[in-house]
Amino acid sequence: MRFIGALIGMFIMKSWLGLFIGYFVGLFIEKNFTFSSKNLSTSSGKFELNLLGLAAILIKSDGEVSQNELDYVRKYFVSVFGKNRANNIFKIFNENINKQKISSTEICRFFLLRSNYETRLQLIHFLFSVAKADGMVSNNELSKLKEFSNLFKISLADFDSIKAMFVDQIGSAYKILEVSSDATNEQIKSSYRRLVKIHHPDKIQNLGDSYKKIAKEKFQKIQDAYEKIKKERAIK
Repeated sequence: MRFIGALIGMFIMKSWLGLFIGYFVGLFIEKNFTFSSKNLSTSSGKFELNLLGLAAILIKSDGEVSQNELDYVRKYFVSVFGKNRANNIFKIFNENINKQKISSTEICRFFLLRSNYETRLQLIHFLFSVAKADGMVSNNELSKLKEFSNLFKISLADFDSIKAMFVDQIGSAYKILEVSSDATNEQIKSSYRRLVKIHHPDKIQNLGDSYKKIAKEKFQKIQDAYEKIKKERAIK
């Protein structure tokens, strides 16, 4: 785009000044408005487009598109970015990106380089919410979520903790707290305090209210799991 702009500037102004002006106008457009034909992470780098890209990959992982999952993503984006901006995001995505082959590896790398660990945990939690929107998280979706988590460099314990919040299984409360059912009371208390520090909503003050809402919901699930175990074991 920058070189096309340079040629256009040279043609219009018929001078070297036109070439330079055209070059920098093209450079500005290239950085702010155009998208790579390869993947999202080499585009203008907008957080929401990359997040939408991961959601799209996840929704398609079953081989069929769930309307409930699509509706969840749309409602979420409207709540975070407002209706007008959300509509614009979907328009850009559908017209410029969705028809291309989206690389989950490069999108995850985008987030890995630009967000902290706590934020990436919130993204995995959001994507689990998308997968659960149709009532269950399928095996294909679980595999894809595990792939995202690995690319985000999320620990297995943290991934299993979030998974236990969405997938019913024996000992879910213990999995949420990242301990085994035969852990001592002190080990349970220690793990609970560690998770409270990691998942506290204050850790993502730089994100919007909707992200904080998800963080609060996850934080509450950690507290509920701890209270359940405390009651079962009569922990003081």
